[in-house]
Amino acid sequence: MNPQSALAIFAHPDDIEFAAAGTLLLLRERGWKIHYFNLLSGSGGSVQMDAYSTAATRLKEAQTVAGILEATFYPPIAHDLELTYTVELLRRVAAVVREAAPSVVLTHAPADYMEDHMITCRLAVSAAFSHGIPNFRTDPLREAFFHDVTVYHALPHGLCDPLRRPVRAEAYVNTTNVHARKRATLAAHESQKHWLDVSQGMDSYLASMDAMSREVGRLSGQFEHAEGWRRHLHFGFSKSEIDPLREVLGEDYRIDASYAVGLQRTI
Repeated sequence: MNPQSALAIFAHPDDIEFAAAGTLLLLRERGWKIHYFNLLSGSGGSVQMDAYSTAATRLKEAQTVAGILEATFYPPIAHDLELTYTVELLRRVAAVVREAAPSVVLTHAPADYMEDHMITCRLAVSAAFSHGIPNFRTDPLREAFFHDVTVYHALPHGLCDPLRRPVRAEAYVNTTNVHARKRATLAAHESQKHWLDVSQGMDSYLASMDAMSREVGRLSGQFEHAEGWRRHLHFGFSKSEIDPLREVLGEDYRIDASYAVGLQRTI
């Protein structure tokens, strides 16, 4: 096991690239091991190819990105819009968590614009929670581990929840110096340009990512490009409330002090 490792668990091929690739690149620069896990095949991401061909194409694209990130790649476990929160799938996600044995798990926001993202988030959180519960059986079988795990949630697409309410970050990661490489990871998903233009009116998926990156940077009040994160409550994941990204990223990590105003707990 290597506590200095990060596991990204997101829904579709290209979700990691949109939301988390900058943070992963910075961690890799600092010697961390990186793990790349999309739960879904991307089978729905085309109006030109059938589901099988689309999934095969997107698998190759995702593997290319894992290579750019120097990350360990884990294959998807379901097709688009077929992901459900079941114990069978939870066992499979938990097996990857135990195999990677990360100290940091990056995943979607709990409330996002589509169910694939939210179900992925639920599976990722439960799988991370189970890391130190040996009586929970994974598929395939993997041994539990007992070091601390911190779960970070990315900002939702559009920077709002499904009811259009703004969502702000607890902390911002400065991705300015790695933005060109982050952009290259997204550009590797060549099959998605036409699909996102047609299906979601993104105009250009690269331009959309650039715009979101700049907007999050503006919200940080400090960085040109940034990714935003919120920490999951530590109960059951770590012995105390810790922030490993802050420790490792240093000046490239800015906490929004105003975020804590509404976080006062009674216990």
